[in-house]
Amino acid sequence: MSQMSHTSFAGFTHAAQQAQHWVKELAKDVGWSEPSACRLLRSVLQTMRDWLSPAEMADLSAQLPVLVRGIYFEGWNPSAPAPERTKRDFIVSVRNSFGYDEEIDFDVAISAVFKLLDRHISHGEIAQVRNSMKKSLRNLWPVD
Repeated sequence: MSQMSHTSFAGFTHAAQQAQHWVKELAKDVGWSEPSACRLLRSVLQTMRDWLSPAEMADLSAQLPVLVRGIYFEGWNPSAPAPERTKRDFIVSVRNSFGYDEEIDFDVAISAVFKLLDRHISHGEIAQVRNSMKKSLRNLWPVD
């Protein structure tokens, strides 16, 4: 086996482990199964992606683990109209993407994803993302 293919495989394995670590951590934080936590992560990241300016969206994506970045960009339509920017619209978008479930408090679930990002993304980038959101939505972010 050539060195190049071995390095590529090792990188792929590491990427899978990183993504799995994020999902496991989120599942533990919200007390859900890993498949549900993965769905939540996808729903929140994709809603954030559509909420942020193109520059902020790209800056945040650069700090995501490679497979999580794939989830972030999955189904992205850069020509789609920007959604409304209220906290309620954000929550409705996450809920619609996740699948409505009356048992879930989406404020708590979204906040758990924001806390996960807060632990893994640089402080400067998180501050920029948080500050680009309306104050009502920023209330779901953990405070330093």
